[in-house]
Amino acid sequence: MLEIDHLSASYGKAMALESVGLRVSAGELVAVLGPNGAGKSTLLKAISRAIESQGVLRFEGQNLHTVATESVVGMGICHCPEGRRLFPELSVLKNLQLGAYLRKDSAAVHADLHKVYQLFPILLERSQQMVSTLSGGQQQMVAIGRALMGAPKLLLLDEPSVGIAHRLKMEIFNAIRHIRDSGVAILMAEQDAQSALQIADRAYILEHGQVAQHGLARELAHDDHVRKIYLGIA
Repeated sequence: MLEIDHLSASYGKAMALESVGLRVSAGELVAVLGPNGAGKSTLLKAISRAIESQGVLRFEGQNLHTVATESVVGMGICHCPEGRRLFPELSVLKNLQLGAYLRKDSAAVHADLHKVYQLFPILLERSQQMVSTLSGGQQQMVAIGRALMGAPKLLLLDEPSVGIAHRLKMEIFNAIRHIRDSGVAILMAEQDAQSALQIADRAYILEHGQVAQHGLARELAHDDHVRKIYLGIA
């Protein structure tokens, strides 16, 4: 579904990504791991065309470099960015509905809203509440739900667990697994390597803007280097 080869991106003279290669197949959950500044967020921004990049960037065979940023969602790529970027003074429902702003299929939109509420029941309970009054974990649920309202084929998740209490973090990772099981491909940038490797099919580890290691998640979870550096296990 997603093919990336020799992808590079920079901010001014600072190179953020250098010759990155990556694949995501239909229905697959792929984690991108690494410390702050490794290039994880930059990679997702390059895919969603929020920043310019060089190299091979294809989605379902189409060259994304030729696609305008505002057209990427219509192709089926929905980006849930780091920091959530919700509309705090609007209700939960309004924020979710804004995720479907390009869609004309009102019956399908209503059905997808129902699916979001099934995935995150607390959002139905709080549907008329202003987003600013929610906890960080609940706001993250709104952000993921809003991205799902765009009917993604590929969902880009940037640090979905950052700054969230452990209980809600586990709820969110469980929901991400359910999204993958429903057939949506997911590329997830995440610092919590231990939790990510438990639910991912495959993983890539970025260091200084380059792929340092990649493979099956279950194998990386038992790799000595990964366990010591990223999982804190000697």
